[in-house]
Amino acid sequence: MRRIAVVATVVALAATAAACTGSGNGKTASGQLKVVAAENFWGDLVEQIGGSHVVVTSLISNPNADPHEFTSNTKTTLAVASAGLVIVNGAGYDDFMSKLLSASPSSHRSVLRVADVLDVVGADPNPHFWYDVPQLPTVVDAIANALAAADPMHAAAFRAGARQTIARLQPLERAVRSLRTSYAGTAVAYTERVPGYLLAAAGLKVLTPPGFARSIEAGTDPSFADIAAMRTVMTQRAAKVLIVNAQAASPVTQQLQTLARANGIPVVSVTETMPAGATLESWQLSQLHALARALGEASR
Repeated sequence: MRRIAVVATVVALAATAAACTGSGNGKTASGQLKVVAAENFWGDLVEQIGGSHVVVTSLISNPNADPHEFTSNTKTTLAVASAGLVIVNGAGYDDFMSKLLSASPSSHRSVLRVADVLDVVGADPNPHFWYDVPQLPTVVDAIANALAAADPMHAAAFRAGARQTIARLQPLERAVRSLRTSYAGTAVAYTERVPGYLLAAAGLKVLTPPGFARSIEAGTDPSFADIAAMRTVMTQRAAKVLIVNAQAASPVTQQLQTLARANGIPVVSVTETMPAGATLESWQLSQLHALARALGEASR
């Protein structure tokens, strides 16, 4: 899969970061815990859980750009250097964070990796954990525990925030169950594994050749055999819906969308990064509703 890049200036900025971290205890002058999230959807959960007791900086936050092309700068390096808690996705998705963390070691900073929370192992796991709706409450609890460990004075508030956040996830969980009730076993296709966990939770059958998805994720052209297989899925209308990553368009994926539409197959766009003004719940619920509409249209 494509690993997110980081510019070579990180090490050079480390000395500057050390001089700009304020008290160096991972907190603001007013006592709020400084948290850095590699991705904005995890940052959103931290804000929901931590409330006024945290100040969150999310590094990857532009839904109109390919997140794998992220590069660090002075601001992001300083944020990591002064943080009391850092949230990392893991599983190879945001390996750039290892460089940022090692460039500015701190005894006041803890790191939470979502891949470790979910005990994800293997050589090529799907790293898009924020689409794994049934597992989100587990991540919420882990974030609350990490916040409490970093700021014990507000542990009760963090745990209350976790309960409220999990309650806000319930409409999303109900939507997944509804999709499963109505469409379990229905065949779909995707260009990348971005929505893979969501589709699995909804009981949908994915027809995309694994090699095709891996190539698109890696930013390379799929094999002729995999392209031919995907074209057959479209021309024979074997898949009811095609799901594409709107943040990583390529000639291959654009041609596939054209072929899908020409054969009457609805195309649903998803993103890797949460849009501005949304919450993780509202963003994912909107995408779920779009998928449900497309499946309903294809079933008529």
